[in-house]
Amino acid sequence: MGRTPTRYERQQRLKTRALPLVGIALVAFVAGMVKGCPGHPNRDAAESYLEAWSEKDYAKMHSALSSKSRDAISLERFTARYEKAEGIATLKSVTQDGDADGDEVEVRLPVVASTRAFGAVRQPLRFTFGSDGIAWENSLLFPGLELNEELTRTTRMPQRAPILADNRQAMAKGPAGAREHPLGNAMIDVTGVTGQADPEVAKELVKFGYDPGDAVGTSGLELAFNGRLGGTPGGTLMAKPFKSGTEGKGRTLGQGKPQRGKPLRTTINPDIQNSAVTNLSGRLGGVAVLDTRKGFVKALAGQAYSVLQPPGSTMKIVTATAALESGKVKMDDSFEYVAEAPADGRMIKNSHDQVCGGTFVESFAKSCNSVFAPLGMEIGEGKLTETAEAFGFNRPPAMFDAEITALIDPPVPTIPQPGDYNNELGVSAIGQGKVQATPLLMASVAQTIANRGTLLATPITREPELQPGVKPVKVTSRKTAKQVADLMVAVVTSGTGAAAAIAEGQVAGKTGTAELGPSGETDEEGEAILNEDAWFAGFAPADKPRLAVGVMIINADGDGGTIAAPIAGAVLSSGL
Repeated sequence: MGRTPTRYERQQRLKTRALPLVGIALVAFVAGMVKGCPGHPNRDAAESYLEAWSEKDYAKMHSALSSKSRDAISLERFTARYEKAEGIATLKSVTQDGDADGDEVEVRLPVVASTRAFGAVRQPLRFTFGSDGIAWENSLLFPGLELNEELTRTTRMPQRAPILADNRQAMAKGPAGAREHPLGNAMIDVTGVTGQADPEVAKELVKFGYDPGDAVGTSGLELAFNGRLGGTPGGTLMAKPFKSGTEGKGRTLGQGKPQRGKPLRTTINPDIQNSAVTNLSGRLGGVAVLDTRKGFVKALAGQAYSVLQPPGSTMKIVTATAALESGKVKMDDSFEYVAEAPADGRMIKNSHDQVCGGTFVESFAKSCNSVFAPLGMEIGEGKLTETAEAFGFNRPPAMFDAEITALIDPPVPTIPQPGDYNNELGVSAIGQGKVQATPLLMASVAQTIANRGTLLATPITREPELQPGVKPVKVTSRKTAKQVADLMVAVVTSGTGAAAAIAEGQVAGKTGTAELGPSGETDEEGEAILNEDAWFAGFAPADKPRLAVGVMIINADGDGGTIAAPIAGAVLSSGL
């Protein structure tokens, strides 16, 4: 056994063993102090202010200011200052980029501001504080600004991308201020044009890097896809002293290179487009042509999707579908030969007071209002509206994705909801009353019949991500679609649409003549002359459909069979 330790040695051993325990206790104490200590109120206030800015909650930001600052700048003025600065900077987002640092007087908060034209700007926001909140200063408008500085910028526009036909030929190309149309001016009905935006639009475009006076898309696809075609401007974002007299000069905060736009490949067939515009001949109205198998838009001329009018008897395609599908009529049913018939408590006359009737096929071919207005009453409001909506009424055209559709805001074809017809069910069944449509919609109605009863979206671009996210709709059975197609063939072979016949194949169609009201003129017998729209909707070849067409001529010089049918035939011929 060894010797017994001395008292000094025992004390030293106790100290050595205790040191790690003391260290652990000290660390735990410090950690507890840090964890239990609340954040600095001014740093918290700065972070909260930035969070509100990231959510564009200007009211919350304004409420965080000291009472003296709130008195000095109203919420309206405060919001306007931020929106202006954000527009100059092309700001997309602001986020915290590190820990806040500061004391009771000043806080420095690292921030990254993501911009469209000038890249990511990593600069601090500097907060000073009054007795009861943030002392607002101009430097809080953007990271990196100093007191008595403001934002300015210089921008450079990229080359505008071309708009391509389905065969990849350029329909529009060149700089935004000098676009060319190599395939002819007929393409402008689709591409639209560029020019200076109106003041309200120009104000919005500032936030994307455009300056007032820059040429942008103002109509058609140039407008709808301006962001894609125009690309992203670049340039330099700067901070400069107030009233420095050095426009466009200052400290650089961020820089970016212009990003070229992306070409837009459409589904347009140049030959069909030329034919549609040529045959429309500058008249008020529109022509739309669709691929029956894919739904793609092959041509748009005039006001093909931008103007609503009563579709007249082309609506009888919808009414016949509803009647056959619901068993209210059969193909071999016969009807009395009359010049008029009652519906909704009034007498509905046939066009030109003709005596009309016979089999259902004959009644459709001769477009007998005296058959179809009462048939609408038998179908009922619910079934007529349901069928029309399946065909595309009461919703925007399915040409673009939702974002683009919202941007161009096309008119929505309409039919009343059940309960809202107000004694106009009979006339709605013949395309009058409150029913409104476009040539594009009626071409889509014809396409549905040609496609064995299935409605397709009508995209105008080849890129899937730009197409509408709309699934095919089974409107009616293949049997009913075949029956309606047979009715439409009879219109061209023995009815009102003979002028639509072409050598390239059998056309199936329906004429329409919509009465718009008195023109103010009278005929030789003193009868009031009505303003009328001439319509035709159909497809060809009837046995193997390839193209569907919708034609509308506003204030036409004749009826649908005389004016619209030959236009439809010529356009279908050019495509086949």
